[in-house]
Amino acid sequence: MKGSRFLLATRSEGKLRELREIFSDFGLSVVDLSTLAIPRTDLEDNLESFETFEENALAKARYFYRESGGIPTFGDDSGMCVDALGGEPGVLSKRWSGRDDLAGAALDAANNEKLLRRIRGARAEQQDQFTDSARYVAVAVFKDSRGEAIRRGEIEGRVLETSRGTAGFGYDPYFEAPELGGTFAESSIEKTATRSHRARAFRTLLSALRAEGRV
Repeated sequence: MKGSRFLLATRSEGKLRELREIFSDFGLSVVDLSTLAIPRTDLEDNLESFETFEENALAKARYFYRESGGIPTFGDDSGMCVDALGGEPGVLSKRWSGRDDLAGAALDAANNEKLLRRIRGARAEQQDQFTDSARYVAVAVFKDSRGEAIRRGEIEGRVLETSRGTAGFGYDPYFEAPELGGTFAESSIEKTATRSHRARAFRTLLSALRAEGRV
């Protein structure tokens, strides 16, 4: 919608880089939480306390819509689901290591250390039944004065036990997706912003909202 601005409700610089690419393709003007100087609170830190990506994404979109004073808001939740681990880490992807004292690259390293430990344990336990298959899942939510809309995106791949690439964040160096031709950490931002789980969720959502005249 010409002249409107939209809030991207995330503090992750990695997500913001990808989302800015996506929203630019739609010709949309966006702001983020730091631009609006929305302070971080204990309530915000506990938003992702639900059992599904959908519920977590909705909680973020609703919270920041209120905190921003009613700016149309996009929220999301995403994670990696590993078949050999029964779908873990899933919605706990960001907090899987339990290291609440860490953030950024240090937290990513702790999460990946746990991933490798669990994968190696599963391989030893499951032996011939072991599979390295996994998927990245993302759910994107839009909240404005007219209501809410939600879409889900996924990309299939496999977990590696050796990291590859230096781009991306989180589990990206250990998640290889055939559609990207390598790991997420080896992918360009342009390719990720068109083929990733997050790209699929947001592009589908934005297309639907544009058809309704809401963006």
